[in-house]
Amino acid sequence: MISMEPIIKLDDVWKRYEMGKAGGLTVLKEIDLEIKKGEFITITGQSGSGKSTVMHIIGTLDSPSWGDVYLKGRNVKNMSESSLATLRGKSIGFIFQQFNLLPTFTALENVMMPMDLGYMPEKEARKRAEKLLGLLGLGDRISHKPTELSGGQQQRVAIARALANDPEVILADEPTGNLDSTTGKFVMDFLEKLNREGKTIVLVTHEQSLVTYSSRVIYMKDGRIEKVVSNRKGGE
Repeated sequence: MISMEPIIKLDDVWKRYEMGKAGGLTVLKEIDLEIKKGEFITITGQSGSGKSTVMHIIGTLDSPSWGDVYLKGRNVKNMSESSLATLRGKSIGFIFQQFNLLPTFTALENVMMPMDLGYMPEKEARKRAEKLLGLLGLGDRISHKPTELSGGQQQRVAIARALANDPEVILADEPTGNLDSTTGKFVMDFLEKLNREGKTIVLVTHEQSLVTYSSRVIYMKDGRIEKVVSNRKGGE
């Protein structure tokens, strides 16, 4: 069920990088975007369109040069870094193209890490991590380190890690970019399942074949939102 209230809102967001004597580069311009709780949206565009920068700002990993970002109704620029980190950790789970697993940690330890940072008791964190890895078909791989796992298995560990703190929003940045087509379909089907269960999914991708999974597609071009298209599938 999609809520009428936005869980994430960008209000006239601009991003500019100053480059000394070379001047500067404005990579985002006049971004107005509301993401409602329970939506599955895709942000897409060619390389250099600004979609990755939007992703970082949506995830509060970067700050806009101008404009406001709201997460669960709170203007993040009015929050301390520690308060923002706590809200981000509880509200958003991240899935990246490069997996970003800690190489010296086992699959279980990688999934437990966000829960440890959130001060969940170790016994409870271990139990939840084992359950998540089991749901993703990795129950027999919990003691394996990333180098002992295939790319598809590493991405499934990354998905389990993103779900560790039961976030309301899953932000997936090119999650199928390093995967074969079969594993990529598994990842997208799993994201679709999470959305049906109430999670808000924000997918950032250049792969046009993936936009059919979402209810709304945000097309980026030259740092601006070029158009927004509703998908019939997402509304059914």
